[in-house]
Amino acid sequence: MAEILNGILLALEKIFSLDRELLNVSLLTCKVSGAATLISVVLGLPLGFVLSLTDFPGKRFVISTVNMGMGLPPVVVGLVVSLFLWRDGPLGFLELIYTPAAMILAQAIIATPLVAAFTLAALQQVRERYSLQIAALGATPWQEFWLLVREARRGILAAIIAGFGAVVSEVGASMMVGGNIKGETRVLTTAIVMEVSRGRFADAIALSLVLLFLLFAAVFLLTWLQQGGEREL
Repeated sequence: MAEILNGILLALEKIFSLDRELLNVSLLTCKVSGAATLISVVLGLPLGFVLSLTDFPGKRFVISTVNMGMGLPPVVVGLVVSLFLWRDGPLGFLELIYTPAAMILAQAIIATPLVAAFTLAALQQVRERYSLQIAALGATPWQEFWLLVREARRGILAAIIAGFGAVVSEVGASMMVGGNIKGETRVLTTAIVMEVSRGRFADAIALSLVLLFLLFAAVFLLTWLQQGGEREL
């Protein structure tokens, strides 16, 4: 109990004193996870749209692959990305290993199947409910598409929330491809693991509280957008 209290007090002290290291780690966390989420949205949303609104041979196989991707172990993703980015790997010439770019790549791979799968589920549900009504109104394919997206917008925002939550709390892949280098690739999750390994539990708790605050702030914003226009009962 004393460790928890010390961690809370330490977190408050570092936050209100604008501790430089904490600010740098927190800022890098936001940059890496934010960029990874953006990439996953750019890739995952169109994939979800295509899978939900079109038919083609092998569609069930692709959907099964996307759904399987939702459970991808981060350490496996980290291993694969490391093998590709290592100096003698296929992409070693890019010299991205142990850089924030490598962490963004790994996290984007983790989040993209989540965004795609949640988007697919949201659109499929809406399409089953409204497709006949939309067709009866004589809507063009583009009009149908935008109407379905509009009706499924809350589910799509839930997909983005899920993607961001997965990457901001991820540690295995980030450690493997980033190396947890101070001032370079150290983010909140990897810093927490390091502090625990050193037995500095108060510092680990302080970092954990900051991570939870950042997660809550981002999810609160997305949830506000998701629930926008609805009055609370």
